[in-house]
Amino acid sequence: MATGRPDDGKGARVMATADAGGAQVKSAVRTVELLEYFAGRPGMHSLAAVQEAVGYPKSSLYMLLRTLVELGWVETDATGTRYGIGVRALLVGTSYIDGDEVVAASRPTLDRLSDDTTETIHLARLDGTNVVYLATRQSQHYLRPFTRVGRRLPAHSTSLGKALLATHTDDQVRKLLPETLPALTEHTITDREQLIEELHAIREQGISVDREENTLGLRCFGVAIPYRTPARDAISCSVPVARLTPAHEQMIKDALFDARDRLTLATRRL
Repeated sequence: MATGRPDDGKGARVMATADAGGAQVKSAVRTVELLEYFAGRPGMHSLAAVQEAVGYPKSSLYMLLRTLVELGWVETDATGTRYGIGVRALLVGTSYIDGDEVVAASRPTLDRLSDDTTETIHLARLDGTNVVYLATRQSQHYLRPFTRVGRRLPAHSTSLGKALLATHTDDQVRKLLPETLPALTEHTITDREQLIEELHAIREQGISVDREENTLGLRCFGVAIPYRTPARDAISCSVPVARLTPAHEQMIKDALFDARDRLTLATRRL
């Protein structure tokens, strides 16, 4: 387990500030960082493991954890010695999805795209160096991928992320991503400059492709929704390589372009 404070993928810590002086409110920052630590690591964790990761003094960490347990943001196991994310975090996440205008506006288009392609459909948002899944429609086939709402994946390894990164300038991408990118599979692009070259092609073609770069055996196609510049949301279609034919691939691309145009109209006032 890596040491040091957990990173939310944005390249910056939570910037909670006091009204006077702009100084960070330490307890607020630590609280949010703890919740993000648990959100990014499913399951239960010992106090020692949490302390090793976040680096807080054990006594103050224990008191903070106990407070969060009492408030329902963190849960413990039967022994009371292991900690994980609590149910109140789910309530906040659900509230975010329920209140998001883009998610609401995209529902008819996602439904139609799912019917047209019969494959798994996703709507995701760029969050720092990651994409976060906001909505999904499951494939109608027995062999299908599964991605839950709220999941976070590296932008550079997904069609969704690459479609969104392509709406940024090369310099913006260089500031956002490190020179060496983590590999999720043997096909992941791990060199930032090589990724930037692919982003050039995506800008020209209007569509991105994940060629088993995030999950072996799975190819994904993505398009950004240009209601903002740079774009922050994208939609994708995922299909197992074993089921992908040239004709099916072209149909998916055509359906994604049609869905993009529909969502551009649906979100033009947002």
